[in-house]
Amino acid sequence: MPDATFPAYQGKGLTFQNNHNTFSLRVRGRIQFRYANPGASQPTELADFYHDSGNQFGVNRARVKLDGHLGMSWIKFGVEYDAVEQRTLTATVAIEKYDALRFKLGQWKVEYSRERSVSSGGQQMMDRSIVNRIFTLDRQMGASIYGHVDSGGAANFNYWMGVFNGSGRGDYSNHDGEAMYAGRFQWNLLGEKVAFDNSDIERSVAPKAAIAMAGAKFKSQFTRFSSSGAGNLTGFSQGEFESQYHIEQFVVDGAYFYEGFNAQAEYHEKEIVDRQKSHHKTTMRGYYVQAGYFLSETISWWPKPLEVAARYATYSPNSRDKDESFYEKTLAMNWFFNGHDNKLTAEVSRVSLEQIGTEAGDSTVYSLQWDVSF
Repeated sequence: MPDATFPAYQGKGLTFQNNHNTFSLRVRGRIQFRYANPGASQPTELADFYHDSGNQFGVNRARVKLDGHLGMSWIKFGVEYDAVEQRTLTATVAIEKYDALRFKLGQWKVEYSRERSVSSGGQQMMDRSIVNRIFTLDRQMGASIYGHVDSGGAANFNYWMGVFNGSGRGDYSNHDGEAMYAGRFQWNLLGEKVAFDNSDIERSVAPKAAIAMAGAKFKSQFTRFSSSGAGNLTGFSQGEFESQYHIEQFVVDGAYFYEGFNAQAEYHEKEIVDRQKSHHKTTMRGYYVQAGYFLSETISWWPKPLEVAARYATYSPNSRDKDESFYEKTLAMNWFFNGHDNKLTAEVSRVSLEQIGTEAGDSTVYSLQWDVSF
């Protein structure tokens, strides 16, 4: 029989696959509509609290995702395109024949912190915490080995080790010849793999838990990364030479799922040494705790698709001076029509800034969002 390709749609995208399974391609789309009052992004300095940005209403995210395999089922590829900003976010080729030893090449979100690794379509809150902007490695170009080892019981863990350009999304060069090195080790201590997920939609019948540690080291003219690319944190200008900033950072995080309850937390530290300013050292620290629960598990009249979630986060831009601290308190309610593929979220979030122990600014945002994948 000649090799033919057949399309099929099963609710998780449109899949094209030939009859010998030597090729498959799945096409998925996602749209996120949001209303926010006011529409300001998370403040990062005092002036942000007094900027009148008006309301936000429209398409917050629109993504197209392609994934599949070529030749062998374990030779996989993936692409994600941002239709709003018109940029490629992810483009990878992976060799995944063995669970314990896999290889990936291309551009993607470095597996560093749990919060950033969870897809924006699978988040419990509308946005990641205020901590994320400061400490994320975000998308980088590079190569990684990773795997999942399950030797029974508590001998269950995941690992990721990679070498990257360290120049952010869309940059094919590391400029200074100095690579970014990053690694993450995750112990699934109750014997079951814990994925990068939020919300216990499936109501886990047995508890799942993970504890992880990750670290990174690099030299750069940049001090922060996002899906827009490389940039600099407040108080840091773009480096006058390409390896001006020497950066080392680490994170410890954990997650727990059981009977409709999900909790996670992260603690971060980041050290930036400025070689242009007599090796001046800035140390940043921050953490968040977050939890969500389907109250229908204990309250009979509570709607089964409705989850309540809350988060507290804080960070200090310079732990040595101890003169500024940012705080976030967020409360959200999620109605899952079809898991994370179709959900409605209502949220209120307050971010405040304390300077020398006194509140200097605060901002409260009320938001409503519909996120649908198809």
